[in-house]
Parts: sequence; C-alpha cells; structure tokens
Amino acid sequence: MSSLFARRLVYSVRSDIASVVRPSLISRRASHALSVHRDTPENNPSIPFEFTAENLERAKAIIAKYPSQYKKGACMPLLDLGQRQLGFTSISVMNYVAKLLDMPPMRVYEVATFYTMYNRTPMGKYHLQVCTTTPCQLCNSDAIITAVQDHLNLKPGQTTPDKLFTLSEVECLGACVNAPMIAINDDFYEDLTADGVVKILKDIQAGKTVKPGPESGRDTCEPHSGQKTLLSKEPWSGKDVTRSDL
Repeated sequence: MSSLFARRLVYSVRSDIASVVRPSLISRRASHALSVHRDTPENNPSIPFEFTAENLERAKAIIAKYPSQYKKGACMPLLDLGQRQLGFTSISVMNYVAKLLDMPPMRVYEVATFYTMYNRTPMGKYHLQVCTTTPCQLCNSDAIITAVQDHLNLKPGQTTPDKLFTLSEVECLGACVNAPMIAINDDFYEDLTADGVVKILKDIQAGKTVKPGPESGRDTCEPHSGQKTLLSKEPWSGKDVTRSDL
C-alpha cells in the first residue's frame, strides 16, 4: 500500500466518522469552575479583609518557617488560612496575602486559580466533594452523586438556598481502596451507598454529629474480611528477621 493511498484512506475514514458523529452528540464533562475573577457583591476588591489577631499570629508562625527572601513560599498555607477564616478565598483574601508576603497580586492569583482546594466563590457551611474518578466510578460513584443531587436538588457548583451545602464533583481524593467516597469539609466518608449518603445528609440537616469513616463498619482501609497481617500483639524484638546463613 502506497503512503499516498494510506493517507487518503485515513482521511476518507475520518470524513465518514465526522459525517455520522456530530460534535453536538459527543458526551462532554466540563468543569463548573471559572478560572478568572468576576466582581460580585459578595466578592470584590472593595470588601476589606484582615486576619483575626489569632490567625495573624498563626500567619507569622507560618512565615517564620521560610527564609526571609523566600517567604512567598508561605502563599499556599496563608491562602488556606484565609479561606478557613472567611469561608472562601475571595479576591480580598488574595490581595491581603500578596501584601503580607510582598508579592505581586498576580502571583497569588495564579496560585489560587490553579489549585482546586481554593474555593473562590462563597460556599455553603458544608462542602460536599464527590469523587467520580475511575476507582470510585467502578464502585458506582454515579449512584452517590445522583443521590446527593436528588436529595438536595442541586448540581455541581451550586449551593443550597439555606447556604448549608455546596456540591462539587472532584477528581481523586486518595481514598480509592474505600471507594466510593465523598469528602465533607475536612472529613472523609467512605464505602458509601446511595442510601447511606442520604442518611449522612439528613443527619447533618438535623444538626446531628456524623462520624466520618467507612460506612461498612471496617476500620480505616483494612480488608472487609478482617485484618490479615500484623496480627501479633507482641512488640517486635528485632530477632529472627533474617535467614541464619546471612
């Protein structure tokens, strides 16, 4: 087969596919996050922000960990501190951190828009992060996010009218062995079922304390059938760990 004929054949096949599969019919999953800032009544540079006295002391302790010429390395933890104080990483938080670290504001904006941990719009009291990456999806994370959406009547990127929940669809949160799972603020809820996640949401709405961890009852990420290794309760003696001829 000549190279010219091969190229024409590939072009013909591509044209046939394009004529059958219209772009509008191709399933796409887009992020709900916006990478640029848009001023809103709740988030604009005219809204003042400063650390509380307690958080300012924490900020000083964080900055002290870095050489003076590299104090910009404290940008990420200070943004996180500001987010925890205000509830989200507003443009005013970014500008304040930039001033505190003697950084150009644009350098701080670059950090805050790159990492998804920084929420740049007002959030609900409870941030629901539903993992839908491959391990969770293989364990039916679709049922989890559907249950959350149906129960709270919202979609990823939205907040409930009572400002109690904000829903996000996220990539891997690092608890694959306990899939499917979600993160609610700083806590992980794992081995979930659709009914189980709805119960968690109902308990939170009722003001109850919900225990994080696996819904299945297993301890952390041990096998469902029980622990298989490190069964000895005796402290390690350091002996009998190598062959005698070594």
